[in-house]
Amino acid sequence: MPDRRKRADRDATSAALRTPDATAAPKEQQPAGAPQTPARDDGPPTPQPPDAQGELRQRRGVALAVYLASATLIRSASGGAPVALVALTLARPGHGGAALGGVLAALLTLPNVAGPWMARWLEEARDPRFRLAAAFTVFGLMLAGTGLTLGRLPVVLVGLLVSVGGLCDPLMTGGLSSRLALIVGEDTRAQRRAEGWDSATYGSSNILGPAAVAAITALTGALTAVVALGAAGVLAGLLTFALPREHRTAAARQRSMPVRDALQVIVRKGPLRRVMIATMITSVSTGGVMVIAVVLGRNLQGSAGAGAALGAAYGVGNLCGALLTGAFPLTGEPERWVLRLIAANAVAVGLCALAPGYVLALVTFALAGATSAILFTASLAVRSVYSPPNARAQVFVTMAGLKMAAGSAGTALAGTLVGIGPRLALCLNAVVVASAVTVALTDLRLTRRRSPADPDDIQSPAN
Repeated sequence: MPDRRKRADRDATSAALRTPDATAAPKEQQPAGAPQTPARDDGPPTPQPPDAQGELRQRRGVALAVYLASATLIRSASGGAPVALVALTLARPGHGGAALGGVLAALLTLPNVAGPWMARWLEEARDPRFRLAAAFTVFGLMLAGTGLTLGRLPVVLVGLLVSVGGLCDPLMTGGLSSRLALIVGEDTRAQRRAEGWDSATYGSSNILGPAAVAAITALTGALTAVVALGAAGVLAGLLTFALPREHRTAAARQRSMPVRDALQVIVRKGPLRRVMIATMITSVSTGGVMVIAVVLGRNLQGSAGAGAALGAAYGVGNLCGALLTGAFPLTGEPERWVLRLIAANAVAVGLCALAPGYVLALVTFALAGATSAILFTASLAVRSVYSPPNARAQVFVTMAGLKMAAGSAGTALAGTLVGIGPRLALCLNAVVVASAVTVALTDLRLTRRRSPADPDDIQSPAN
């Protein structure tokens, strides 16, 4: 087991930051689903003196800080954009109201279906920083342009601007996260810590984005809020130029996997497949938790504000869980952590359903949020460890997109189920989450019978 984990860690970080002329692809493309072997163009690493090692750690620390700043800005802009667009349409009578705002918000997420192709576009770049910067800048400009043209151009053209911005969304989530290992280097603990901080940017952005929109709208109006979010996107794009340069040769870019092959890797490689399916099932629950929280809080306290507070408790718990994994990185086999945390999340959701009073409901929702955040961090580690270097971005983006689709389905389902009672809906959610563990373990047993010779496909928390 230690040898397999060590080999998997080397696979995931074979393209890690070394020098400005480092490449990010192996010398030979290996068959989809086959165990990857590390390949370097510069031979084994040369031992460095302590001063050089300290300087390298310092540079990586600065690069990580820049990465986190850029990620927080662009993800806050993305998280606040739907709220800002709805607020803007409501502030302009006669321009569609909340219905148009909802359509525009949907157009921001719909283009995520093009995520695998956008990821390959990123993989084929000579220096991916430029394409990340372009995507972030386009998102910001399109969002600001939407605000400035609403009511002045036909709605179809305004929707087109939003859709073009939405095409950039996959690179703001999984695409950006896929570059993290190249920034922090080959140390496994450093990678797990960085993944925890990266997870925290998702949690904080979901709070900061809508909060910024609410504050700016109250002070100066919804249009200013939309333009401010667009400016944050442009600033995030500029910050990416301060990240370490990742120079990739023409041969390495040509070896980027076609989308179909990358999808086959996810399906064929056991840990990726199991984690993808398990987290999709879990996302059905997490996607609807905010809807259920509003109804349960109102039932317990008699006010809509109490329901919003339950949702806020979930968000705060989510952020605290992510920060915890940044301060105390996960160690060991990441797939094992994923299944353990899915089980823990099922228990937490069940406790939400059983909470007898409002105070305990606040605690249990915070606990559910925390377990969800740590689970997300562990899933990032699985993607990092088992993704082939020449399809890393595609694996990250595809798995993120499938989770988002499952979460959207969960939101719609929660709106239906909550009518029969929020506690029963939470109980059903807990059962759904628990079933994800059963599905993953069943897949593991079947895989062992089918291909016991491939250790990567049967790497398991049960070993």
